Amino acid sequence: MVDWIWKDSRMPRMQVHENKGVIYLGFQALEETGLVTHGFTTRWGGVSRGIYSSMNLSFTRGDDPEAVRENYHRIADAMGFSYDSIVCTDQTHTTNIRVAAAEDRGKGITKEKDYRDIDGLITNVPGLVLATFYADCVPLYFLDPRRKAIGLSHSGWRGTVNKMGKATAEAMTREYGTDPKDIIAAVGPSICQDCYEVSQDVADAFKSAFSRETHSDIIQDKKNGKYQLNLWKANELVLREAGIPEENISLPNLCTCCNPRQLFSHRASKGKRGNLAAFLQLRDNSQF
Repeated sequence: MVDWIWKDSRMPRMQVHENKGVIYLGFQALEETGLVTHGFTTRWGGVSRGIYSSMNLSFTRGDDPEAVRENYHRIADAMGFSYDSIVCTDQTHTTNIRVAAAEDRGKGITKEKDYRDIDGLITNVPGLVLATFYADCVPLYFLDPRRKAIGLSHSGWRGTVNKMGKATAEAMTREYGTDPKDIIAAVGPSICQDCYEVSQDVADAFKSAFSRETHSDIIQDKKNGKYQLNLWKANELVLREAGIPEENISLPNLCTCCNPRQLFSHRASKGKRGNLAAFLQLRDNSQF
């Protein structure tokens, strides 16, 4: 039994799923559409050991590659998608977004990526599984149920201050004719404001990027040159600025740093950790 620490009893909780020994998380708003398969992984259900225990999904942090491959097979089997249909980002804290096509299947998993510096993926190809990676940064999920298109983006503090959520929505509009008012969006598990202390330069960057009336919502001044930053609220504001209705945005209520037994956290582990993953797939059997 996993004992989660939820942040706010007034907020809805994410869905906790367990299948074949693998535990992963989901959003009710996305699940209710019936159009997508999606999830956010936990540390439970894999074969990795030590600091990577057990569902590590990173090939680049020193874990045994065979263990990582087995972890991918297990999460794919548990969530119900094909292992070789995954396409991965190449995250470097940019706001660069790639249009994922059918020929991208397997890139980052079964074949080499032929692109660099990609923190977001969008597609309208059913069956293609978008994947992004985390250990405190913010996952952003997008579904346009009208145009049948999806997006998945990684938004750390740099991505957030540069408004990755807005960039993703704009990319979907450009490629698929998406109206932001139709988008169902979710901000995934990530570090909460209580755990996320930042320096003056980061706080100043957010003050410059966001309107003055929102500063008190996203930045708490500790009066010692340090600040507590609310990435959840900041990303919600970015999504609303992009034209996504507030009622279409789900927030996580779950902090990676508060739950280090269940979720990898860079801050909680002081960098000794594996990676979690967000997955999003437009279902093959969606009725177009």
